[in-house]
Amino acid sequence: MTVAENPTTVAPETVPLRRNRRFQTLWAGSAAAMLGTCVADTAYPLLLLAMTGSPTLAGAFGAVQFGASVLFGLHGGAVADRHDRRRVLIVADTVRLLTALSVAVALLAHRLTVPHTLLAAAAIGATMAYGGPARMLALRAVVPPEQLRQALSQDELRVNGAALAGPPLAGLLLGLGRAVPFLATVLASAAALGASIAVRFDSGTTDGTTDGTTDGATDGATGGTTGDAADGAADGGKEKGAVFAGLRYLLTDPTLRATVLVTVALNLAGSAMLLAVMVLLRDHGTSEAGTGLALTGEAVGGLLGAPLVTRLHRTLAPGTLLLAVAWSAALLFLVPAFAVGPVMVFAALAAMSLGVPALRVMLDVLVFQQVPEAMRGRAVAATMTLLMTGLPVGTMTAGLLLDHLPATTVLPLLAALFAAGLLPLTLGRSLRGTSWPKA
Repeated sequence: MTVAENPTTVAPETVPLRRNRRFQTLWAGSAAAMLGTCVADTAYPLLLLAMTGSPTLAGAFGAVQFGASVLFGLHGGAVADRHDRRRVLIVADTVRLLTALSVAVALLAHRLTVPHTLLAAAAIGATMAYGGPARMLALRAVVPPEQLRQALSQDELRVNGAALAGPPLAGLLLGLGRAVPFLATVLASAAALGASIAVRFDSGTTDGTTDGTTDGATDGATGGTTGDAADGAADGGKEKGAVFAGLRYLLTDPTLRATVLVTVALNLAGSAMLLAVMVLLRDHGTSEAGTGLALTGEAVGGLLGAPLVTRLHRTLAPGTLLLAVAWSAALLFLVPAFAVGPVMVFAALAAMSLGVPALRVMLDVLVFQQVPEAMRGRAVAATMTLLMTGLPVGTMTAGLLLDHLPATTVLPLLAALFAAGLLPLTLGRSLRGTSWPKA
């Protein structure tokens, strides 16, 4: 792996990460954006349910938001590769701010309608598609390579902390008034926008600039750059079909393909498992509050796992780490089926999530940092889109199974299907031969 040699970029970043003002400012803005998103994801459906009494319309918010994210996901990566990423991030944060403000004002004026709310869902989904890759690459652009894992470990605290705090905070704020959680998202969006405006960083667009991390894609972990996809990197996403160049690159390289496929399968199986345990807890008389608390095990496990990232990376090769997390998840699927109760569900989810932060950081180091700079936004967007697509597929699969089978049967079945998918990748060479890139 070639390290970018730009003294004007690297020299200021040799300070300890806690004193890196650009990273900490961007991280704080990203944390605010993530918390605002988690609050909104709970507050909007509750608001629609209160306005209409219709669970279908309440669920429509998430469906529209997800649909917009997937629809614009790959194009968002192409935009991040073709245009200045800081400007893309500022535009996305501005749109999210104006969207939240429009809903809050409409609520205060007693003029909010269902179409307005669903348009807000589409706008939020689109800002995630365009701002997501730019924000991820911005955080990585302001730290030197030797601090990357430490920075990404801190970023895991943002993700899991927001996932843990967002839903209860949304309920608390909604109890103070219908407009209150949306005013809070306005403040969160303003904080994210302020950070995006305040921090300048190398945007890594295709005019020859870099982000201060890597400018090559070959190392011992990935086995080299694939021809067609690599040829499409230098165009900045302008040629026909360039939107799919990042996806082609990931699926053509054997190691990257195996890494992404296992991660997508883990996401799909995890979403299916969550629905199954919800049904299981309901069937055993657990209250909605008890079910909600049990499901927080996922975020708690992520928080506890963030400090373990460096140790796990130091102990395990990337392929071994990926397979270890995946196989442990397959085994932990069985726990709620044989030890029913919210406490066991919480414990199983927490244990399952301990290795997830190390896995996400591994995905960044092994995949995103090895893709050519000119295609990095598209590779990030392709991975994010694949991961998001796994959520509804997993939930739909579990729903179909639960219509015909009890949850205590569905969970072992999901574990068996997941294990069957892991087996050929475990026995193959693509993951067993991986190693960490050399800085």
